[in-house]
Amino acid sequence: MHIDLRQLRHFIALAEQRSFVAGAQAVNLSQSAFSRSIQALEHSVGCQLVDRGRKELPPTKQGQVLLEHARRLVSGAQQMANEISQFNGLEAGELRFGCGPAPAAGLIPRAIGSFIGRYPRARVQFQVDDWQSLSKRLMSEEFEFFVADTRYFEADPDYLTHRLRPRKWHFCCRAGHPLAAFDKVSAEQLMSYPLAVSIRPPNLRKVIVDLSGRPDFTPNVECENSSSLLSVVLRSDAIGIVGAYSDALHQAKGDLVCLRIEGLADDLEELYTRYGIVSRAGYRLSPLAQAMIEQIKEIDAVDEEVCSLENFAV
Repeated sequence: MHIDLRQLRHFIALAEQRSFVAGAQAVNLSQSAFSRSIQALEHSVGCQLVDRGRKELPPTKQGQVLLEHARRLVSGAQQMANEISQFNGLEAGELRFGCGPAPAAGLIPRAIGSFIGRYPRARVQFQVDDWQSLSKRLMSEEFEFFVADTRYFEADPDYLTHRLRPRKWHFCCRAGHPLAAFDKVSAEQLMSYPLAVSIRPPNLRKVIVDLSGRPDFTPNVECENSSSLLSVVLRSDAIGIVGAYSDALHQAKGDLVCLRIEGLADDLEELYTRYGIVSRAGYRLSPLAQAMIEQIKEIDAVDEEVCSLENFAV
């Protein structure tokens, strides 16, 4: 059986795009050349890899097995090339990692900004996603590490975790909101207005449920982009939840009011993030990955919280 990495890359593109036309475009090939490459791969492995009878072209059982191995092999080949070039002092390799929506709102962009200043020839790709998807992509070797909530990984021997500083979440509203004039508001007052929130991590859901006195709740607006959520809050009577990490708060300075909630202690654990750096146990990180992790730790250690009471109109 002879399989080359180029064919594997084409098969990965087909699985991701679910279309021969889109897959060919993704790898800059003509559709006919792309189709021949997939057919050659199927001939090499001796079986059909996608179900051509279905519109979305799902992988067959054999195709799914090959896809999992293909992603590891392609990622491994890229990592090998990266490490060799990095050890040769070229510092021009490619770094791929992931992060959750909250770190992507402030900490990670600041770390990347410093990183590319030190390694201007490096190529950085970071994917923003939820922790479940990030974990799957880490284990399939698409990423070297990710930055997200660590609570699901700290006790798992397959992962290595490094906790970052906890950052506080705040309930907020626009200046001029009916609740903005109160020194403190009750849970009942808070829950009488629409909620425009990000429900990650799950501990925030517990806080809101406890405040509402209900077994569960459904937010009026839910989004993982902090800038978009702040725009909704600033243009309505919705209550938002913002983290003490978001660069978007610079733009909203003076236009938001931090709400103090009766009965909600400032040191309540659920009001703080539990983010960290997650990598695979037993795997060596590339020099660029190690450098980026050190940069994230450095920024995290010295970075002042963007979100504090002084950042809000009061």
